Amino acid sequence: MQPIDNQGITRQVLAMQQHKIPAVFMRGGTSKALMFHRRDLPTDVRLWPELFVAALGANDPYGRQLDGMGGGISSLSKVCVISPSERPGADVDYSFFQLTPATDLVDSSASCGNMSAAVGPFAVDEGLVSPVGVEACVRIFSTNTARMIHSSFSVDQGEAVVDGKMLLPGVAGLGSPVRLEFKDPGGGATGHLLPTGKPIDEIELPGAESIVASMADAGNPCVFIRARDLGLTGAEMPDDIQRNPEILESLEAVRCQASVSMGIAQDIGEASRIPGIPKVAFLSHAQDMTTLAGEIVSAAECDILVRMISLGQPHRAIPVTGALCIAATARIDGSLVSGMLDTACGSSELRLAHPSGVTNVDAKLERQDGTWYAASATISRTARRLMDGYVYVPAARTPGLGVVPRS
Repeated sequence: MQPIDNQGITRQVLAMQQHKIPAVFMRGGTSKALMFHRRDLPTDVRLWPELFVAALGANDPYGRQLDGMGGGISSLSKVCVISPSERPGADVDYSFFQLTPATDLVDSSASCGNMSAAVGPFAVDEGLVSPVGVEACVRIFSTNTARMIHSSFSVDQGEAVVDGKMLLPGVAGLGSPVRLEFKDPGGGATGHLLPTGKPIDEIELPGAESIVASMADAGNPCVFIRARDLGLTGAEMPDDIQRNPEILESLEAVRCQASVSMGIAQDIGEASRIPGIPKVAFLSHAQDMTTLAGEIVSAAECDILVRMISLGQPHRAIPVTGALCIAATARIDGSLVSGMLDTACGSSELRLAHPSGVTNVDAKLERQDGTWYAASATISRTARRLMDGYVYVPAARTPGLGVVPRS
């Protein structure tokens, strides 16, 4: 077997005609992804989608991704591409790609906040950034949103610390915290924190009267509606939502209408082809709830209940970018989110109750010339390298990379 270098990708043809590509497999927050150095991928980015689909085993009619590294749900079907940055004030560039288990869609319209937590440790452990002392701050440029993320975490002998005392809802065990500060998170996709110019709007449900919604773009664009307007309590579990196709159809209809209203898509048809954004969530006032692990979260331990949908599937926790957007919208007077907060709540952080537990998130907003401006948003996650080496993709599934004869 003879190594071959073609278009910047190092490959070795096995007896089964597979391409061998260096990769790292990491958990970031409540997601997992394949992490690639850009240098190890084809220089022609048009070849990336078929490579990613094959590597993750996406486009699987069974939806399980057994023939790849994906896990059968959107939060386990992701790819991150990292490279040294040439931008002033940035250490690395981070490009995120969302895949779906049962289709060949590769969506780069949105970023992933959970996997952002893995980017800094990856950069340090791979030698892209050399920290000094016991604390690293990696400056990450998100190519998806054209925004900066500062990732701060502990290091030991030049490597990211894994062990710690932080319990992340939705992840078993403890880990070392990774503090993420999203700089100027507003308008990354639409150009405006409030894309419609209003803190609250109306959206029509199919065959029903219009309902109120707040649409905001911070971290990623999101649309928020009230659980009660769907006939829900807000404490439903993901499986309950998944078993209710009418609710899922209503939420997708809301998402597509919001996409047009926010200027992401020109019409409903185009909106349906951009499934990554806006995220859609239904909210309710603080109330007692039970997590997926069977633990009780009391109304006194949270500020808002959140149930978010990701690529048509109920999220089992909460996307980081969704949490950031909720925190920012909660600071805007007159929004649906701020109207759900107990005015007596004096905590600077917002406590979001989701199916896996409670996530604390904060956002700093300012008023400039009568317009809301998001200065920053912060959240803490944990991350861990799970495996490194090579990922193998069948040559038959990646014809664009070239068919190399057996050696």
